[in-house]
Amino acid sequence: MLLLTTGIAQAQEIFIKDQYAIGGYDPVAYFTDGKPVKGTEKFMHSWNGAQWKFSSQEHLDLFKKSPEKYAPQYGGYCAFGMSGGYKAPTEADAFTIHNGKLYLNYNHSVRSEWDPKKEELIIKADKNWPSVKATKP
Repeated sequence: MLLLTTGIAQAQEIFIKDQYAIGGYDPVAYFTDGKPVKGTEKFMHSWNGAQWKFSSQEHLDLFKKSPEKYAPQYGGYCAFGMSGGYKAPTEADAFTIHNGKLYLNYNHSVRSEWDPKKEELIIKADKNWPSVKATKP
C-alpha cells in the first residue's frame, strides 16, 4: 500500500509527503530562517493542487503574494533526480538556495554529489521538468 500511495503522490506536479506539499515544511522558512521549519495546520494554503503549511501568518502571506518565489523548484522533487529526467522524493534538510531559488535533494549524500555540479545539473533539470512534471516515477 505504501508503494501505491507514493506512486500516486509522485504522479502529481508537487511532491506530497504525509498529505502535504514538501512534507508539511514551510517553504518560506528556507529563505527567512535558513533552515527547514515545520508548518502548522493553523496556517495553510492550497496552491498548484497541493496543501502547503506555514509556520506563521507572515510566511503564509508572503507565499500568497509570490508562490513561485518560495516554492521549491521541480515541485519539491529531487533536483539531482530531475537532472537525470526522473522524480525522486526529498528530505527537508537536504536543501540549497541558489540564485534565489530553493532546491531540494533526496538526502545529504545526493546533495553533496549535486552541489559541485549544480550549475550544469540545473540546466538539465530545467529542460527535463516540463516533460516529467505530470508523469509517475
